[in-house]
Amino acid sequence: MAAVEGIVIAGAGLAGLATALGLHRKGVRSLVLESSATLRASGYAFTTWTNAFRALDALGVGDKIREHHLLYERLVAFSASTGEAAAKLSLKMQGKSGPHEVRCVKRNFLLETLEKELPEGTIRYSSKIVAIEEEEGKVKLLHMADGSTIRANVLVGCDGVNSVVAKWLGLPKPILSGRSATRGMAEYPDGHGFGPEILQFIGQGFRSGVLPCSDTSVYWNYTWYPSRKDDGDAEESVAKMRQHVLTKLKGAKIPAEALDVIERSEMSDVVSSPLRFRSPLALVRGSISRGNVCVAGDAFHPMTPELGQGGCAALEDGVVLARCLGEAFVGAGNDGGHACVKAALERYAQERRWRAIRLVTAAYVVGFVQQSSNPAIKFLREKFLSGLLARVMVDMADFDCGKL
Repeated sequence: MAAVEGIVIAGAGLAGLATALGLHRKGVRSLVLESSATLRASGYAFTTWTNAFRALDALGVGDKIREHHLLYERLVAFSASTGEAAAKLSLKMQGKSGPHEVRCVKRNFLLETLEKELPEGTIRYSSKIVAIEEEEGKVKLLHMADGSTIRANVLVGCDGVNSVVAKWLGLPKPILSGRSATRGMAEYPDGHGFGPEILQFIGQGFRSGVLPCSDTSVYWNYTWYPSRKDDGDAEESVAKMRQHVLTKLKGAKIPAEALDVIERSEMSDVVSSPLRFRSPLALVRGSISRGNVCVAGDAFHPMTPELGQGGCAALEDGVVLARCLGEAFVGAGNDGGHACVKAALERYAQERRWRAIRLVTAAYVVGFVQQSSNPAIKFLREKFLSGLLARVMVDMADFDCGKL
């Protein structure tokens, strides 16, 4: 019979690596099982808001990320119909937990930074969990895709929107939002000329953003309501998807420098992805943890990207979960036994449930308003809602998950 692993984390994404690193900082070993052969850096980059940097600082890697990524000073939302700025918001402001801090961080750089801080052998690649079975003594028997098994005292599901662990907990499948997204990264070896700002283009059924990561790299994203009539064969290749996006944007009032970012960018072989979210009602009622099993990151709270909070919330999860589990394994009378672990995961679930519900709900509402073609909503959006929505993004980031 195989030896029992203490804490097994399914998935080496942001939530999984943050949890593993947080536990390592607390002196607790974990094993991370990643289904792919290497770290997965799909998505190119993500907006890293104030709350994410609080989490990264707690993990001890915040300054390593800051050194390589631009600090934004403002957010400007333009109307895609008129080309005029519908909202301007300074990001140089004080929040409840200190000054706001927003950057667009390259996903592969962040994942590699987290990985390098972990002890060698923490991550086991090409290790996909396909089924979970409960043995006597509450130990979980994990059946792997290669036919092997692993026994775990604690199982943390950070295995994404199609999470096997979330399914075992009984959480319903994420819901299709009706919107899709594509994205890319453009490199400018001699400098791109963009200022330290987030540029958004909103209206005509789409939302697009241009975000410089550094002096030489610019990330862009584009979300829309797909239809067979409008999209044609865009899904067939990267080139056709790029042309589809450019055609849509050229039909709106989008500046030439923003179009150039898309024209020169590298795009993923996965040309687009449907945007899914977990129903807030499912998060109210569902089991985030049960016994010695829990979920974090997209396995817990998949959300649409309008707030830029999916990755940020995953980092928050990692810090809170490591703190709670660390207390179950370290300290007087805490031996990592089932009762200690169960109580720790219940504290984690209690602390994270309503934060996740607020983020998922706000992201969906912001996306609906930003991309609605309804004449009344369009009028209100261009007159005053754009400023309100931008403010919601900043307010949701004004959060501190605490120390380890």
